[in-house]
Parts: sequence; C-alpha cells; structure tokens
Amino acid sequence: MGKNNDIILGTLYVAATPIGNLEDITLRCLRVLGDVDLIAAEDTRHTRKLLTHFNISTPLISYYRENETERSAQLVKRLLGGESIALVSDAGTPGISDPGAVLVTCARAAGITTVPIPGASAITTALSVSGLSAPHFLFLGFAPSQKAHRRTLLTSLKDFQWPIVFYESPRRIASLLTDILTIMGNRNALWGREITKKYEDFKQDTIKNLLGHATAQNNRGEFVLIVEPGEILHAEGSNTHDLIVWYKKNTSMSMKDVCRKIATDLGLSRSAVYQEALGIYKDKTNNKF
Repeated sequence: MGKNNDIILGTLYVAATPIGNLEDITLRCLRVLGDVDLIAAEDTRHTRKLLTHFNISTPLISYYRENETERSAQLVKRLLGGESIALVSDAGTPGISDPGAVLVTCARAAGITTVPIPGASAITTALSVSGLSAPHFLFLGFAPSQKAHRRTLLTSLKDFQWPIVFYESPRRIASLLTDILTIMGNRNALWGREITKKYEDFKQDTIKNLLGHATAQNNRGEFVLIVEPGEILHAEGSNTHDLIVWYKKNTSMSMKDVCRKIATDLGLSRSAVYQEALGIYKDKTNNKF
C-alpha cells in the first residue's frame, strides 16, 4: 500500500501472464491475482479461464485498447480509494504491444505505487532459441499494417546491424516477409509460432523459404519474427583499417561496438582493434565522408 497525506492508497500490479502454457505462470503472480481487490483484464473471458484453472475468484473488469482512457480514470479513482488492482493482458506483459501504458502513466501521476510482476515473454523466449549471440537487438512490436508505412520502416532499417524482432499476426505474416525480401534481401531469420502451446513451431531459414512456408500452410497463432542483419559488402577491402573506416562511415555503431564486432568476426584481439580504431576516430580526415 502507498501512503499520501495519511491516506492509504492502493497498489497497481502490472502482472505478466503465460503466453501459452499455463504452467509458466509464477507463484508470485498467482498470489497477487488472488490477493488484489480487482483484476483489470484485456479480455475478461480469456482471463477468467486462467483464474478458473487456478481456483482464483477475484472480480474482473475489462481494460482494452478502445476503453483505456476512460477505464484508466475509473481505476485510478479506485486505487486512490485504497483498492489494489492487478493489470493483465491476454498473454505476456501489459504495455508490451498490449494495453497498459495509459493506466500506468495515470497511476504514477496520481502517486500510486506501481509494481511489476515479471513472467513469460514471447520476445526473450524466441531469442533464447535463435542461437544469435548479438549483444543487442531492436524490438519493433507489430509492423505497420499499411503496406506503404511498412515498406518505409523496412527501408530505414536496411543497414541496421543488429537483429530486428517483430510481432506479426498469421493474417499479415506473408505480407511482412514479402516486403522484407523485396527491401532487405534474402536474409536468415527465425519465426516462433504458437510458442509454449501444443503446436509450437520454430523455423530458422531464409526469408524466401519462410515465405514459402507462410503461403503453403494454414498458419495459426501470432508470430515472433527475428530478422538477422544483412551481409556487409566492404568495397574498400577486408583489412582491419578499411573495415573500421567502413563501419564509421556507413553505420551509427559506437567505436566500442565496431571494435567488438570486427574482433569477433575476424578472430582478432579486441584491444589491438581498439588501438587501431582510436587513431582512425581521432583523425579528422576520416570525418570527411
């Protein structure tokens, strides 16, 4: 409970629920869902099945994208009155490509204590079985549904040098793969579909082959799509000096990240690459690209 001028305030819990397999719920989440006064759910019918499975009888109220603003005002009023509320989405963590941000913002502005209850995540689950060792990735949620906006986004990411992660619906996965193939080329990628469920499906292949799978079968369930960086063509040659200059000119990577990547790719000492990079980054003539 929070306290404001001796008035006892409620607590907002942002609770992650399973993305498929109900056994992935945490003991802490079960305790919180059973203890709070109210659960705000993206779809009360979906959440009621979860609660019934675990014999939890806490009252439910709907909280979905179309009623976020109105419902947030109502829920904050109840929080200010001392009630504690758990916010859940249909699967995963509220606020991550799901409703939740509006309520969290309103609650914080009202001085309500907001507590995260972490749990299963489709993003990290898919990345954990991708085999990618990149220290960074870019998560973009669902790609724009309009083709022109989607293609503009993909064009801006064509030279991005880290894996890119999308969510996508079965209805639009083929369109997204087609645009990636057209704009970014036939890269390697992995999709995760129906993650943790009975028909869990992970495929790691080229974009072209994944597109073939997407159009040849009746896909169900939302996808996590991880697109690997494209191959870099080094016009100036393949020695360390030229590679450093190329990365400095053509990417927004920091010097530290450039050194790490070159050392890893070429099997060189990172400190040796770093020393060479220092001279290049300090040389003003290399800034005139």
